[in-house]
Formats: sequence, C-alpha cells, structure tokens
Amino acid sequence: MKKLIIQIPCYNEESVLPITLQELPREVEGFDVVEWLVIDDGSRDGTVQVARDYGVDHIVRLNVHRGLARAFTAGLNYCIKAGADVIVNTDADNQYNADDIPKLVAPILAGHAEFVVGERPISDIKHFSLAKKILQRVGSWVVRLASNTSIPDAPSGFRAMTRDVAMGLNVFSSYTYTLETVIQAGRKNMAITSVPIRTNTDLRPSRLVKSSFYYIRVSIVTTVRIFMTYRPFRFFVFPGIALFFLALIPSIRYTWFHFTGGGGGHLQSLILAAILFGASFVLIVAGFLAELMGVNRQLLEEIRWRMREHEFEAQRRKEE
Repeated sequence: MKKLIIQIPCYNEESVLPITLQELPREVEGFDVVEWLVIDDGSRDGTVQVARDYGVDHIVRLNVHRGLARAFTAGLNYCIKAGADVIVNTDADNQYNADDIPKLVAPILAGHAEFVVGERPISDIKHFSLAKKILQRVGSWVVRLASNTSIPDAPSGFRAMTRDVAMGLNVFSSYTYTLETVIQAGRKNMAITSVPIRTNTDLRPSRLVKSSFYYIRVSIVTTVRIFMTYRPFRFFVFPGIALFFLALIPSIRYTWFHFTGGGGGHLQSLILAAILFGASFVLIVAGFLAELMGVNRQLLEEIRWRMREHEFEAQRRKEE
C-alpha cells in the first residue's frame, strides 16, 4: 500500500486554513492512501479545531511557537513514523495550487527523482515586491552554487520528497527550511528536480517577510551562513588567499625601501603586512578545520539516517 501524506505547518491560521483544506485532494493517482497532516506551531487561535472540523487525519501540536523550520521538521518526523512513502509540504495560506500536487509527485512516481520542488512564476506574482523578486532569484542562485543543483526556485515551500529523503534531511535554521534542505539534497547526491506550478491569490501578508528591510537582512545572513556551513573551505580559504596576496603589497614596499636605504620610515607598511599575513593564516587554518568538521557532520548525519531507517523498519514489522 503506497501512502502519501500532505503536511501543512500552521501558526494562527484559523481564518485561511479552511480554504487550503478545501482545495487539498483526497485521491492522487499512484497512491492507495492520501492523508493530511497539520503541524500546529503553538497557535493561539482555533487552528487545531479547524483542522479537526475538516477531517485532518493527523495533528502534531508544538507547545510553543518554534518557527516554520522546526514545524516543518516535526512534520517530517511524524510522517516517517506514520508510514508515509511520499511527503508533500504546502503552506497554510493556500499560496500554492493544490491541483498541481499530482504534477509535483509525478517525477517521484516515475522514478526520475526523490525530491521535487515546485517552481513558482516569480515574475508574474503581483504581490511580490521588486526587492523580494530579486532576492528570490539571488537566493536561488546562491543555493545552486552551494548545492551543485539547478533548482530555479529554491525558496519555494511546495515540495514533494520520498521517505528516504525526509530521513536524510537535517534542518539547523529556525527561520526557514527551504534553502538548507535543497543544499543538503545536492550535497548528498539526492535526485532532485523541479516542476513548474501555479500559485493562488494572496490571502494574507507573509509571516516570514515582515518588511523589505527585514527580508533583505535575513536573506543576507542566511546566505552567508549557508556558505559558511556547506562551503567552509571556500568561505574561509579563498579570502585568506586574497589577504595573503594583499599583504605582499606593503611587504614588498617595505622591502624595497629597506634595501634602498629608506626602510626606517616605512614601519607602517611592515605592521600592515604582518596584520594581513596573520589574518590570512587564521582564515586558511579555519577553512581546513571547518572542512574537517563538515566531514564529521556528514558522518553523524549518515549514522542518524541509518538509525532512523532501523527504527522505521522495526515499526513496520511491529505493525505487520
């Protein structure tokens, strides 16, 4: 029996959740069972009651508001334990057209992919500001560089994945899961692709984008952290090499004046060169150490995946 679970992270979505649930399918070709899961991220309104009234099969409740990334991860963990073969994630504000779910899971059913991201028509979305559209493109470009993938809309939350992919993802950010999970998929050689999808009319302002300035600030911090976490050698060593060559300029200047008889008046060049050489050395060493730590993290993630696989198989045998 092949099971699909559609999960929806929610935080105070009492007003818009009914619209989203009304659009979700109960049958999808290729699956014997389609179930719904709502992750209540510490809502203070009637979100949970709405989910119950509309016949949601599973509800995961977080006692306090922990953020979208944590709610997403809690949903994946529950789906794995509930025996999902494929998991679809969508937003509670009905941003994504639920009729495209069959299109989203089609590459997985065909065996062409393990992870599928819905590509939104960014340039055509009217409620996206110009700054947000540009940052969406920049963010996706950064993710492509960091992950060696070709996903054109990495920030999209409309995505489908197999159970094995869900078990292999580890989200460290508390802000959003979108960029980090695509990078991990690429780094772990998961079969990831994208399909064009449609979006619906905006029902409410984004909870993640409080203002253009806030979005720009968070996007920059997220981008820097992504490179530092998943490309540590490049992040530290390349600037270190640049500082090394930059340090050569004042050192050569001092050496020139020293051998021509005027070195005594140019100690500032020697001091600057020493500072730059020191910074270069620190960055290069940090790059090698960070790369070794990254290898260790990958080994720990592999151990965690095997443990989760063992737990899942034990649970399945127990149910049989």
